[in-house]
Amino acid sequence: MSQMPQQAALPKCPSCAEPLEPGDLFCGACGYDLSAVPAPPADQPTLTMTGAPDGDVDWPEPEPATTGGTEPRTHRAADVPGTDSGGTPLDPPEPAASGVRFDRPAEVTEPAEPEDYPLQAPDPRAEPPAQVCVACRAGRVDGDGYCENCGHAQPRERDHMERESGPVAAISDRGLRHHRNEDDFAVAHTALPDGSPAALAVVCDGVSSATRPDEASTAASRAAGDVLLAALPRGTHPQAAMHEAIVAAAKAVDGLAEAPGGAREHAPHQNAPACTIVASVVASGLLVVGWVGDSRAYWVPDDRSAAPARLTEDDSWAAQMVAAGLMNEAEAYADERAHAITGWLGADAYELEPHTASFKPDRSGVVLVCTDGLWNYAEAPEEMAEVLPPDAAARPLHAARVLVGHALDAGGHDNVTVAVVPFPTPPQGAGSA
Repeated sequence: MSQMPQQAALPKCPSCAEPLEPGDLFCGACGYDLSAVPAPPADQPTLTMTGAPDGDVDWPEPEPATTGGTEPRTHRAADVPGTDSGGTPLDPPEPAASGVRFDRPAEVTEPAEPEDYPLQAPDPRAEPPAQVCVACRAGRVDGDGYCENCGHAQPRERDHMERESGPVAAISDRGLRHHRNEDDFAVAHTALPDGSPAALAVVCDGVSSATRPDEASTAASRAAGDVLLAALPRGTHPQAAMHEAIVAAAKAVDGLAEAPGGAREHAPHQNAPACTIVASVVASGLLVVGWVGDSRAYWVPDDRSAAPARLTEDDSWAAQMVAAGLMNEAEAYADERAHAITGWLGADAYELEPHTASFKPDRSGVVLVCTDGLWNYAEAPEEMAEVLPPDAAARPLHAARVLVGHALDAGGHDNVTVAVVPFPTPPQGAGSA
């Protein structure tokens, strides 16, 4: 029987999307009249990348075929000048960011290297050269800091730190018994509004029984140093600036206890990060000290015939026993509870009570700001003055090295940190300490 001319078979009903059979005139699901559907337009041939049917785009000609098995370079979309949806030409593409260049001018003569592998400068992100062991001078140091040849643990940067800033110098050393250095310090110099110089030093000792004591000492020393450096040039009185610095240091250490996700709940036995602090400012004939804990400041005059002095009082069990008249100093510090501190910076501390004091020495000298890792081996001011070199004011870094060496030679049971702050000859009319 004859049949009516049929359109190209439709895959599904345009109305309900029901699949269709070849020759269907109506949709079996919804009854849609399929004869009303116009025939689809004839397929357009795919345009080749070398043709420009309308002449609007100047496509690049393909590279000629090569011999020897090398394939011609493939054109990228970025090689062709494009236009936006309105026909406006787009900006030319940026050169390729990788080492392979596709935008070389034809007239440039290329070197003899393969075209796709030009020589480049060394990648700054590349791994540094392998570290050589400081002990055997032969083995490589692995990622954990140990020699692959002799097994010797390599010193870390924080194990021994030396720093100078203007007239001030400081040194911190891990000591001989501790596995890490939990002390830190800050030294700096600046100028007051009248142009006169000011020098400062901050020393902090991490509390070993607390969590992350090394982070606590770093946070406190940096925060206090930053506040002093900002306040003194504004004309803030050094003693007021010192108080602000200790408060800022306490807040910085408190912030370390804000562990995410209830970490403290899973480790309730751990104390919050904590440290002690002692600092000194020398400015315009004034000597200011501030402290919390048992780190100390000493005054040693250049004229050694004059008496040295300790400028701070410990926040410790021993100091409390002496202050209460229950023990003399020798008895108190001989007790095993002597170094139990009663004041510190940290979220677990009691109410913060920064101590500050100001002095007006009538002669030149130096201020020694140190942790108990030093003063344990030179506790009395006279002992500290005896160890200190006579030229400490002129050579503060050398003096700090001598003091640290004294502690290490005596046993180095703790981290050792000391800052040497010279006090110049005071102006005429200055009062006595």
